Amino acid sequence: MDIKIEKIIRSKRRTIALQLTENAALIVRAPFNVSEDAIYKVISKHENWIEKKKEKILLWNSRIIKKEFVNGEHFLYLGDYYNLTIVDDPKFALKFENGFYLSRKYLPYAKEVFIIWYKYKALEKITERVELYAKENGFKYNKIGITNAQKRWGSCSSTGNLNFTYRLIMAPLKVIDSVVVHELVHLIEKNHSQAFWGKVNIIMPDNKRYNDWLKKNGYTLQV
Repeated sequence: MDIKIEKIIRSKRRTIALQLTENAALIVRAPFNVSEDAIYKVISKHENWIEKKKEKILLWNSRIIKKEFVNGEHFLYLGDYYNLTIVDDPKFALKFENGFYLSRKYLPYAKEVFIIWYKYKALEKITERVELYAKENGFKYNKIGITNAQKRWGSCSSTGNLNFTYRLIMAPLKVIDSVVVHELVHLIEKNHSQAFWGKVNIIMPDNKRYNDWLKKNGYTLQV
């Protein structure tokens, strides 16, 4: 077996967990008292899964087109592409008026500026959608957070906190809604059981369509 372990993180956890990073490096999370032999046995058992996951990540990364932040370049917002215009106006960093306008002064920090803007808009829009679906379906959540996650669209913690990647704000609204509904249902159904999918499909009958959209187009939601 030639699978390389990037890092082993030991803690008080009870089981061994395998994680592949955004660069396809293998991270192992293990209990303090578990030997390396035991860890390699688990890796060997899941070798096919690791290789398939690694291939998927590398394919995903290869399809990402690096942004250049030049005039006429296209950037996504709520499922549509908008042109970028570089302007000589130091009074703002980035604004949106049926297109993106980036101050030349902030060009050296263009990616960071876009991410800040996307995060602000994501919190605004996703909060609106969470509140809508929670009120309509009687869900009680704690708080909403926006993350930098590259592969995970959303998550629901045991304390009722909902987290979503800022990248979702680039997707069509219905795709955002499908992730929102997914995480809200996790408040009452903690795993992806038949009962979980049943509740998701009652709230959003065409949920699979939007899940498939994310699987096919998720790699485009990048800055």
